[in-house]
Amino acid sequence: MSNMNASPLSVNIADALLVSNDTVTIKQLSESMQQLAMSQEVCVEVPAALVLLNRRKFDAVIVDLQLGGEANAVLEEVRRSPSNRTAVLFAVSDSDAATVSAFKAGSSFVLRRPLSLTSIGRHLKVAYGLILRERRRYFRCSVEIPAAICRAGMPKVHGRTVNISESGMAITTSVSLQPGVKVQVHFTLPGHESWFVVGATICWCKETCLGLRFTSVSPHLTSELQEWLLQRLEENLPKSLADKFRGLENDPH
Repeated sequence: MSNMNASPLSVNIADALLVSNDTVTIKQLSESMQQLAMSQEVCVEVPAALVLLNRRKFDAVIVDLQLGGEANAVLEEVRRSPSNRTAVLFAVSDSDAATVSAFKAGSSFVLRRPLSLTSIGRHLKVAYGLILRERRRYFRCSVEIPAAICRAGMPKVHGRTVNISESGMAITTSVSLQPGVKVQVHFTLPGHESWFVVGATICWCKETCLGLRFTSVSPHLTSELQEWLLQRLEENLPKSLADKFRGLENDPH
């Protein structure tokens, strides 16, 4: 059995899977996550949670160890899952022994009962920056800018981007290129002066659109792209939440 608790904010910046059958725990965690625009999928049964982990990507997974031995199956599945192994993993514990076991199983954070909004908020504050940095890593920003594809001994191919991420981009162009072809792509980000000259490989070709995976980006340009994507990600947040995120980024504690 599972159900979706929608965040009251218009934008969800992260998706969390909460595995617990304790109504008080579900309520406390849901309230705290809603304040950070984290949507929650709640599973009260472990088999349903395991199915979801194989079907969807989550930014955070919270497992209540009161579920007993089955809870360990969720912790193990998260770390085995190709799409969820980088999720921030929480466990809810009742004892020191369970806490030690949860950390050994790969939990990033352990919440100890009795829970309070203060204690939950303290852990989420630390985890939130990790969640958003991971979200930025696979965030695809829709943007239309000129781009040029260059190959040795071949004419330059001009096109326009459809989207861009930290690891690649999609470009519309009138020329088809086969997957596996190695190229250089030239572009500049909106509002920036730096020209990106990036090594890339064609991943797919669909009619007038090409998918490129970046294979060689200088550290300076990587940093510039990451910062630009983070700013675009923040623009999707309500102002109050963006301000809160900037506060967390600047708070050393």
